[in-house]
Amino acid sequence: MNMNPCSELRAQALLCLIETDAAQKAAQVFCLAHDWAAGALRLDTHAQLAAPAMIPGRPAKPELVLPKELAHRSMVTPEGRATLIHAMTHIEFNAINLALDALWRFADMPADYYTDWLRVAHEEAQHFSMLAAHLQTLGYHYGDFPAHNSLWEMADKTRDDVLARIALVPRTMEARGLDATPKVRAKLAQAGDQTAAAIMDIILREEVGHVRVGNRWYGYLCELRGVDPIATYAQLARQYAAPVLRGPFNLAARKAAGFSDAELAALGAT
Repeated sequence: MNMNPCSELRAQALLCLIETDAAQKAAQVFCLAHDWAAGALRLDTHAQLAAPAMIPGRPAKPELVLPKELAHRSMVTPEGRATLIHAMTHIEFNAINLALDALWRFADMPADYYTDWLRVAHEEAQHFSMLAAHLQTLGYHYGDFPAHNSLWEMADKTRDDVLARIALVPRTMEARGLDATPKVRAKLAQAGDQTAAAIMDIILREEVGHVRVGNRWYGYLCELRGVDPIATYAQLARQYAAPVLRGPFNLAARKAAGFSDAELAALGAT
């Protein structure tokens, strides 16, 4: 990406978002984070940026299908392990897009909001790159298997309200990864793929921080609007038809990610 001193962070994040090549998207996010740290970008928190017709940019493959249409393969086969790693790679690709979209789309938030999501995008790009590289050692590439689009579908539903976006994407859809990742890691380790298991350890550790970012800004927005966090979450989940959360829950990771004791108690009641 060609940056210059007049470049603006949110506008450049949008350019990253519409990039269709997955590896290039990750590389552009690395460049974006580097240039921000180097002081080569300014931040305009008030700019009202226009959304292009096609968001997000994605490659022609993987083919996107309904979750129920995804085949379940045995972990005892190399292809089965590759399928699972591919699914995780796709999640991280979507997570790059989610962080970039949160960064560019919503104006008039505090400066820390934008730098938080830049950090998240950078780490998600690292996760994607690690998984994509490991997938290639198994003889496969990102795009070789079908995938689903549930994460981005919720982002699209909440594109007009930052409170709904923060409530239902990082704190709901992505927080489910805190519950699922230890199980995925165990499957990969049991299958003998210690490299993939080590990548899952990194992802879980950093995803706790990403969900904590969501909780930080959800709390800020609820206070700003004068609404109760728990009642508002329940109302938004109904309004946007968020998936029903089902256990078992990784309560330790969720607590570390900033969920309150009352919110954790409410999970136990579902």
